[in-house]
Amino acid sequence: MSGAHWLQSYAHLDSPIHRAPASIKLLATLAFVTGVVLIPIEHVGWMALALALAFGIGRVARIPFSAFVGRIALAQPFALGVAVLVLFQGRGLTVFGAVALKSTACVAVVQLLAQTTPFPDLLDVLRRARLPDVFVLVLALLHRYLFVLIEESRRMRRARLARTWRTSPWQTWRSLASVIAVSFVRSIVRAERISVAMRARGFS
Repeated sequence: MSGAHWLQSYAHLDSPIHRAPASIKLLATLAFVTGVVLIPIEHVGWMALALALAFGIGRVARIPFSAFVGRIALAQPFALGVAVLVLFQGRGLTVFGAVALKSTACVAVVQLLAQTTPFPDLLDVLRRARLPDVFVLVLALLHRYLFVLIEESRRMRRARLARTWRTSPWQTWRSLASVIAVSFVRSIVRAERISVAMRARGFS
């Protein structure tokens, strides 16, 4: 199975959300995220309502529920990692719950944008918004090579598993850590080679 499976897009589906212009969806996403961030910590109900709204839009967009929740779960460790820092402050649990709800709602709506809008359309919107060309180019390269890096990591993991007769939970985690470390090093080397090749072709 290719690495593209992990980044599968549902932009090919047909729904009112899919048919909306990419610029409108991007502006709506930014407005949603801004509104959620500005909700006071005490108003937990509004945060839960925002999260429910994101899931409701996901159902309207006909995105498979398991895929939608799975993408959110992938990003949750990063979001909760930030939220954990507030546990040691005053009203730690309250603030932690608010931050967790806010981050989940924001991740959910960003996932909706990514899964219902072709990435080239988003890049076109960013170009029309007159964002720096370097920024748009970096996003395009990141999207293109992300599939390559995922597939390469999967090949390394399969090769390591093929050379291992017995696996314990500790060995599994150790194998995963090794794959991540090697992938990081190879990503840096690949990025340097790409940078040299681009400069040789006139990019500055």
